[in-house]
Parts: sequence; C-alpha cells; structure tokens
Amino acid sequence: MRKYLLAAAGVVAAAVIAAPSAVGASAETPAKPITEPTTAPAAKPITAPATARAAVPAAAPRIRTVRSGERVDAGGGYTVWLTKDGKHWAGPDGFENFRSVVDGNIDRSQPGVSHQSEGDEAGVFHSGLYYGTRKAGRVELTDAEGHKTVATLVALPGHPDWGVWYARTGPSQGKGSPAVALYDRTGGLLADLPAREH
Repeated sequence: MRKYLLAAAGVVAAAVIAAPSAVGASAETPAKPITEPTTAPAAKPITAPATARAAVPAAAPRIRTVRSGERVDAGGGYTVWLTKDGKHWAGPDGFENFRSVVDGNIDRSQPGVSHQSEGDEAGVFHSGLYYGTRKAGRVELTDAEGHKTVATLVALPGHPDWGVWYARTGPSQGKGSPAVALYDRTGGLLADLPAREH
C-alpha cells in the first residue's frame, strides 16, 4: 500500500509541475523579453518604381499673386514687377528692362513661354513670360547636363492668361541657355523652348 501511495504522489506532483507550462503554451502567447524595445521601429518609406513615379506629375508650385507695380525680390540683386502692360525687371546695376504682353510680339491665343537671362561668374538670373493659359502649373529649366530648376511664378490678381516666372542657376560656363518648359497643373506640357547654344 505504501508503494502505491508514493507512486500516486509522484504522478500528482509531476502533473502539477507540468500543468502551468502546458496551459500557458496553449492558452496565451509567450511574454516578450524585457530587453525588447517598447516602440515600433520606424517604418521605411515606400518608394514607387521609377516608371510609376514618372507618370505622377510633380507638385505644382503655387502662383504668387502680386499687385500691379509691386516689387518682388527675385534674389541676387534682381527685382521683378508686373503691370497690366507686361513684365518689368531690374538687375543689381539698377538698369530696368521691360517685356510687353500687349504689343503684339506674343500670341496670347495659345500657350507660350519666353526667356531672358543675364549673369556672371556668380550665377545667372533667368526670367520670362508664360501666357495663353489660365492653367499654368510650373515652369522648369533644364540645363545641358540635365539638371532641372523649377521657377517661381507670379501673376496679377484675377487669374489673367499670363504671368511672369524667374529662377537663378549657377554660371552657364559657355554652355548656352537651358531649355524652358511650361506645364499645366496636372503636369501636362503646354509649351517649351529648346536649349540654345551661345
């Protein structure tokens, strides 16, 4: 009888010791070690393939609305302003220039873009008109190496069919003028000027 009791006690003890681990394994997930970080790792950005990115238009810069005659600091000592007659600009030397939108030299019945530039070894100031559209989104310059510069756009109040763009680039180093392209707000090409050799 004594042998039977000892054997039974051994079986009960083994069952009690094994029971918590058996229940724990089937009823709940194992606890995380204390050394594990309590914050989730930073998510990696999802980058679309190059072919998918090309189909998505770049975000269009906002067109800044300015009052007639309001001087805009275009950087590098250049100033730009608009009147109902066209684009005005002045460089560091103070000499003023003008490009008309009413003298018949541009055809505002269809989208177009113009380009003027001046500069030195410190850099080049580019500016021009965009016209013939109320859907302008951006003007972009592309140099001989393929580098792109997005211009700043300004216009008079009332959503006119023309405005002014300007941008600064590094020295041209005798490589000619960059190509200039006018895009609508969805990224569609409206008009362009090819690059020119000097």
